[in-house]
Order: sequence, then C-alpha cells, then structure tokens
Amino acid sequence: GTWRADHKVIDEDYKEGIYVGYRWTDKQHVRPLFAFGHGLSYTTFEYSDIALDSREYTAVDTIKVKFTLKNSGEYAGIEVAQLYVRDLVGSIARPVKELKGFQRVALNVGESKVVDFSLPVSALAFWNINNEYIVEPGDFQLWVATDSASGEPVGFTVR
Repeated sequence: GTWRADHKVIDEDYKEGIYVGYRWTDKQHVRPLFAFGHGLSYTTFEYSDIALDSREYTAVDTIKVKFTLKNSGEYAGIEVAQLYVRDLVGSIARPVKELKGFQRVALNVGESKVVDFSLPVSALAFWNINNEYIVEPGDFQLWVATDSASGEPVGFTVR
C-alpha cells in the first residue's frame, strides 16, 4: 500500500476481483481438502426433499426454499445449513456460487426438521457495467448444503 501525505491512511489496491476464496476454487475447478463452510462434527447430517415454491420469479418476489435436514449420526449435533446461488449467464463475470444465507439447526440423534430459507430475488442484484445495481433476468441454480462443494443444484428463472 501507499501512505497518503498525512500518514494517517494507507491506500491499497485490491486486484483480486470477485474470485477469492471458494469463488476462486469453484472457477478453477479445484476441490480443496476443506471446502468453504466445512465444519467438524461428531455426527452426520442428510439433506433431502429440497423444493422451491416456484420455478419462476420476478425481481420483486421472494424465493422460498424448503428442505428436510436429518441427523443421521450417533450424537446430537448442530448443522450450519448453507444456501448458495449461481447466475448461469450474467452480462459480466459472475461467481460460480455465492453464499446467500445460512442457518444453524440443532438436531438430536435421528431427528429431522423441515428448514426454510426466504431469499428476496433482490438479493441476486449486482453492479453491472453501467454502474447500475440490477437483477438481471435469466436462469439460476440454487444449492442447500453443508459446504460450498456439496449439494445438488435446483434450477429457477427470473423474468
């Protein structure tokens, strides 16, 4: 960095862009030993029945996601369920996945819970090349998983 004349502030140029951390590993198709969001636990969890309330949304809608989370291990535990989204075709380079939400869920052995996420479509907005903060229409994918490298995508469209 470079000190300003008054030596109170350092100006730093960040040149990484949007591809840092798990975004870089996703873009480069590198599978890290411990993916972003990976946590250690004495138990295991299973995700199932992932469903969206619709497959088409507008910029003013809210995406409602439901899934079942089950403690399939031998001990009670807490899972951090993570919600990721991908814009399949953006007008500028977009991350492969973006973390858009997470929830801590405590489950006893063998217990299952239906977990809900509400994601405003406006949370998909980004700054375009014209310096406008917009939600672009198009096709997207959504994951609910234990970390950034897990889960199966569910598709939806923004009109």
